[in-house]
Amino acid sequence: MKLFHLKRGRSVTARRVLAVSALTTAAVMALAGCAAGGTPASSGGSSKGFSIAFVPKQLNNPYTDVELGGGKKAAAALSGVDYSVVGPNTASASSQVSYINTLTQKKINVIAIAANDPNAVCSALNQAKAGGAKIITFDSDTAKNCRSLFINQVVSKDVGLIEVKQVAEQINYEGDIAILSATANATNQNAWIEFMKAELKSNPKYAKINLVATVYGNDDDTTSFQVAQGLLSTYPNLKGIISPTTVGIAATARYLSTSSYKGKVALVGLGLPNQMREYVKDGTVKAFALWDPAKIGTAAVYAAKALVAGTITGKEGDSFDAGDLGTLKVGADNTVIVGPPTEFDANNIDQYNF
Repeated sequence: MKLFHLKRGRSVTARRVLAVSALTTAAVMALAGCAAGGTPASSGGSSKGFSIAFVPKQLNNPYTDVELGGGKKAAAALSGVDYSVVGPNTASASSQVSYINTLTQKKINVIAIAANDPNAVCSALNQAKAGGAKIITFDSDTAKNCRSLFINQVVSKDVGLIEVKQVAEQINYEGDIAILSATANATNQNAWIEFMKAELKSNPKYAKINLVATVYGNDDDTTSFQVAQGLLSTYPNLKGIISPTTVGIAATARYLSTSSYKGKVALVGLGLPNQMREYVKDGTVKAFALWDPAKIGTAAVYAAKALVAGTITGKEGDSFDAGDLGTLKVGADNTVIVGPPTEFDANNIDQYNF
């Protein structure tokens, strides 16, 4: 290592003040790009492309990690895309606001957010829009006036119908069931649950099925495990549980697998094949459903590219190239549907790796 001597003309004290000032400035700049629990976002867009920051419901969620992986891969395939991720460690209504504000200050071109609450983030998102950012929601929507485009996994009604069908088949169309969801304000889960309730009420095939409770594990593994345990303690005659959240279904399966309820209480919902494989193979779970979450992240990046380029505005009828996903179209309510749900069971689960 070479040692360089400062030129004369400045006192030692002055030189120390300048050094401390430089370090302090660097630290402040670093902190501005990274709130606690998040990954720092890069500022602005490159001269060749654009910047996009993903704000998931929470970090370190296995389902979210697959989504973000799809976005990262798509960003790498495009030239000049500055990709970053920031977000909270817990999924609460207002936990994403500070991250949105930081991204606005950094002039990020596109903010892609999975909202923990449809309204709590709207003020911050509208400020970002006023500053020139494009807003995309993915996985969980906001109120429509807060964003340009919503990348949705599937048609919400399809999710509700497939989950009711699965649990009904497994309990022979009769008995008490419950729903263990994510958070009470989660837009996507609440939409699916409303379709479940409507189907149970209107379809005569399900006349002998009784929904006794809807509970929430806050998309936290430990909380979901405890809530599942409490649910069965409160309703010991429960025949089935629907958990439309990958965290909730995995935690519930783990509880059932070592309890006296294994094989007696049907568990269906939305799960990742890699998380659920052991519970399918040991007989705890017969069938569940999901889609490929990576496609959501991929679609969000390509939609961002089209919005920044001005080839779409997000209105119904717009279409854009989405790489390996082909051409995606914008439907009603400025929504892009990525694909239908897939049912997983012992016959096909080993064909999937995510």
